[in-house]
Amino acid sequence: MIRRRALLAAPLLLPGTLRAQEARTQEAPWPSRPVRILLAYPPGGSTDVLARALAEALAAAIPGSSFVVENRPGGAAVVGTQAAAVAAPDGYTLSLGNNQTHAANAAMVRDLPYRPVEDFAPIGRLAEVHHALVVPATSPARTLAELAARGKAGRLTYASSGVGSASHVIAESFVRREGLEATHVPYRGGAQATTDTVAGVVDFFVSTWPQVMTLVKEGRLRALGIGAPARLPDFPDVPGFAEAGAPYMAVDAWFGLWAPARTPAPIIARLSDALPKILAEPSMAARLATLGFTPAPLPAAEFARFQRAELERWEALVALTGIRLE
Repeated sequence: MIRRRALLAAPLLLPGTLRAQEARTQEAPWPSRPVRILLAYPPGGSTDVLARALAEALAAAIPGSSFVVENRPGGAAVVGTQAAAVAAPDGYTLSLGNNQTHAANAAMVRDLPYRPVEDFAPIGRLAEVHHALVVPATSPARTLAELAARGKAGRLTYASSGVGSASHVIAESFVRREGLEATHVPYRGGAQATTDTVAGVVDFFVSTWPQVMTLVKEGRLRALGIGAPARLPDFPDVPGFAEAGAPYMAVDAWFGLWAPARTPAPIIARLSDALPKILAEPSMAARLATLGFTPAPLPAAEFARFQRAELERWEALVALTGIRLE
């Protein structure tokens, strides 16, 4: 009798049990916990600076949200980018990357463990920065032509922020086109490469402009060329690469935000809508300008088209320099 009564009662309890289970498993409105912004670079570089400024601005723009930057350097920016590619597509992991992570690596890295297009949902482009070639303040070279002459007379050394980085590719294009003798000295990120260039450990370094701008202003580094189409008002002594005779070096870095593929469209749309508003805020624009960035917002669809064009561009650059990574 007890068993029969229990069985008869079971259907009456089932709907309530299911409703309780559904309530427990229903996802809370996004974001209900901190959102990670994975970064494939160490602290201190230009990408890290941008990521932390963006995290702060996103938290202010989206009520009740918290965004934290998590640095995952290593493997020519492959380690951190792959971690983002395989993260759960739930809106709680984002990837702030650049031309290297989402274009150049596809051309350079054999057996790349992630797909820059298929494994990510583009949210939007953020900003662009120029690259500049800098030498120690004590260097006898005061122009790009003088540096090239030194490289033809004897072997130079040049720093980069890592094997296969944009700084490596651009510097190597200078070495090959000018027929120089030069030894590549790779670092894990731009911060240490900058420090050793200031100290005179290496002869030159192709860096993003934000990384070295203040040091050039202070006279601790000398910029021999920059990727800007014209001389910058605050740095009238620094010629553009085209003016300096090396137009092929005018390769801008660009930065964007992605989520893992299959992240819910409403989350992508909310973030994509927030980015241009954040970048247009006077305080944010002024902050980026101080850091050497130029705001360059593109919404998700346009950013996806831009990225595909950049993939083709980097295929050509890699073919020129022959730089490939195992």
